Amino acid sequence: MIYYISLLFNYSMIFLFSEPSGHEDKPSLLSVNPGLIIWQIIIFIFLIILLSKIAWKPLLTALHTREQGIKDSLDQAEQLKKESLELMEQNKKILSDANSQSMKIINESRDAANRVREELMAKAQDDSRKLIEQAKIEIKQEKESAMADLRNEVSDLAIKAAEKIIKDNLDVNKQKKIVDDFISQIPSN
Repeated sequence: MIYYISLLFNYSMIFLFSEPSGHEDKPSLLSVNPGLIIWQIIIFIFLIILLSKIAWKPLLTALHTREQGIKDSLDQAEQLKKESLELMEQNKKILSDANSQSMKIINESRDAANRVREELMAKAQDDSRKLIEQAKIEIKQEKESAMADLRNEVSDLAIKAAEKIIKDNLDVNKQKKIVDDFISQIPSN
């Protein structure tokens, strides 16, 4: 764009300062005109000074601003990447800790359940053993009671039978003693 503006300015200067000649010789493209070269150098220097004062500072400022913005964006992206990696590591660690704690809780609950089951089994066995012992004691007591009742019944029957047989030969105390001796000889089963 600047190039085209300088060309337009150069050609306009040439047109203004060119001498009208009486003869219509057209200069060739390869001909050297020292006046034209000097004017082109002056115009070029003027254009560079004008552009450096007006356009270069804003352009350089815009370029530096853009460059700084890109650097800041890249730095921020790098920082975000580091933070995301740190967060991922923290999440992995938290998941690992949560997993180990859940396994610990599961194992503790299994152990507690096993202890409770063993305690219940031991208590049930103890209770059943106590019930069996109590039943044996009650059976033994009932058996002894039944045997005592049976002995009394047998002795009474024996006494009545002996009374009928002997009728008047023995008194009651002697008969009782004979029967008790006889019953004590009988096995207790």
